[in-house]
Amino acid sequence: MEITSKLHTIDWFVLSATLIFIVAYGTYVTRKNANVTDYIKGGNDTKWWTIGLSVMATQASAITFLSTPGQAFHSGMGFVQFYFGLPIAMIIICVVFIPIYHKLKVYTAYEFLEGRFDAKTRTLTAILFLIQRGLAAGITIFAPAIILSAVLGWDLLSLNIVIGFLVIIYTVSGGTKAVNVTQKQQMIIIFVGMLIAFFMIMSQLPENITFTNALEIAGANSKMEVLDFSFDLSNRYTVWTGILGGTFLMLSYFGTDQSQVQRYLSGKSVRESQLGLIFNGLLKVPMQFFILLIGVMVFVFYQFNPAPLNFNPTANKEVVKTKYAKEYQNLETKHKEIENTKKAIFADGFQPNEKGMVQQLNKADLALKEKSKAIIDKVDKENLLEKIESNDKDYVFIHFILNNLPRGLIGLLLAVILSAAMSSTASELNALASTTAIDLYKRNVKSDKSEAHFVKASKWFTLLWGLLAISVACIANLFDNLIQLVNIIGSIFYGNVLGIFLLAFFFKKVNGKAVFSAALITQLIICFIYYFGIYALESQGLAPIISYLWLNFIGCILVLFLSLSAVFKSINTQSKITLLITSIAIFKITYDVLNNVSLNITHVVTLIILFFFLGYFNIDKSITNE
Repeated sequence: MEITSKLHTIDWFVLSATLIFIVAYGTYVTRKNANVTDYIKGGNDTKWWTIGLSVMATQASAITFLSTPGQAFHSGMGFVQFYFGLPIAMIIICVVFIPIYHKLKVYTAYEFLEGRFDAKTRTLTAILFLIQRGLAAGITIFAPAIILSAVLGWDLLSLNIVIGFLVIIYTVSGGTKAVNVTQKQQMIIIFVGMLIAFFMIMSQLPENITFTNALEIAGANSKMEVLDFSFDLSNRYTVWTGILGGTFLMLSYFGTDQSQVQRYLSGKSVRESQLGLIFNGLLKVPMQFFILLIGVMVFVFYQFNPAPLNFNPTANKEVVKTKYAKEYQNLETKHKEIENTKKAIFADGFQPNEKGMVQQLNKADLALKEKSKAIIDKVDKENLLEKIESNDKDYVFIHFILNNLPRGLIGLLLAVILSAAMSSTASELNALASTTAIDLYKRNVKSDKSEAHFVKASKWFTLLWGLLAISVACIANLFDNLIQLVNIIGSIFYGNVLGIFLLAFFFKKVNGKAVFSAALITQLIICFIYYFGIYALESQGLAPIISYLWLNFIGCILVLFLSLSAVFKSINTQSKITLLITSIAIFKITYDVLNNVSLNITHVVTLIILFFFLGYFNIDKSITNE
């Protein structure tokens, strides 16, 4: 049977009705925006639960619902540690960021920086945001499009254009309020869809396999190792990486990224905005845990049901046309033998004495999968017409949906994926347009213009960024793991931006000239570290000198250090002594990392303590008390 035939009339009806409702509802409810405040800040009348759901929907893109279950299928529950810093970041933003933003009545986060520093620092920070968020918006469209294209046979270019224009329609029409109200509906659809998916997976397990048995089977396959307390920070996902590195990433994203700041700037009051973020902080980690658990349960499901050697249907289809077909088929035969052996072992549930045997089978199966990926990579190199991706993490969940769910539910789950893509893309386009209109266009327009003029300009900028995002989506290539790519882009830019805002909030002696120069140098250093210390090494199959998640921390520390060094003469004696000690610490840590000593917890805690004291000695009480 052709894959596209798995979509029945009822699936098309559910999918189409859901998407049409979201677009029509968002357009109708917010069709009247009289001024810039209404269009960009949603009229400042948003309730806390709408803010909370909108903030979650902005972060929870289609990438979350496609990649995260696949991440758990292959690597287990450890990815949840990435989000451990989020509740800490929410508290800091509620205490420091939100009161200042509301007090100054800013439209964008970067507007605050001109009053604190100067126009060029505001412009630089806005441009850094526009670059990274513009790229991310394209990936947000591209992620579901390429996967749906591969599994359903739909035209990739058409999918990119359809997803992009559906979002553009209601985002251009209704601005921030349209994004907020539609995201509330989208999150409800997403929650319902994921709950149904979980219970459908459990219902399709053998009758003698309970949820407890399923967890035991997952545990025997090393999928339930949630916490890693190792102090080696080169490990991508550990408790300490999540709490320390994750806090910096979440502070940067939720505190300085206009796509998130705009969500809570629309709050009716400071309290409504704060409650919205606290709601997000309490619910986000359990939600990610649940999505990962779905991926683990999909893994358990495939212990009793046939699974392909590689979940990417395009890769399988292309390999059989090449000289590697027989070799690949031999791997598939061995893979099926291992599957049948495991199925026999788990027929009566899981017994503790069987764990060693299961682990040996998993090791053998993993080796087969690696060999199959090597073959696919060879085919990819020889195929100059299209990219053939060997990494199948992003295809696991969609494969399960299409091949194992009943009619109607397939349409609902596809609606979940596309709703998530639309919600994130809408927030990004809305923020990109707002930043362009307020931080670049409005402040450079010489003559006085009416409110209607800037609303119209914001709509045109939304359309422009929408078209650019669609263009990025149309020329993008799938990169290892989609959710990882978005986080890498964020990590390269976010730390620098966060450092600029921390300087604005807490360091009264630092001026615009120092910050601007420090930010430029920092961004160049971060790009250098990523390319030569991470990307180039991983391309050669070598371990990176640090995990990309630490680029946030490094960027933040660097811009703080360089800015304070530039105004060394004007800071007080305690600060000078602390800064000199910090210089020694940074040089020592750099020496360690360059000499194959991994970035460790001692390095990170040392720098955090030193910069805490620098902030304490320099805190600008006039700003933080506003």
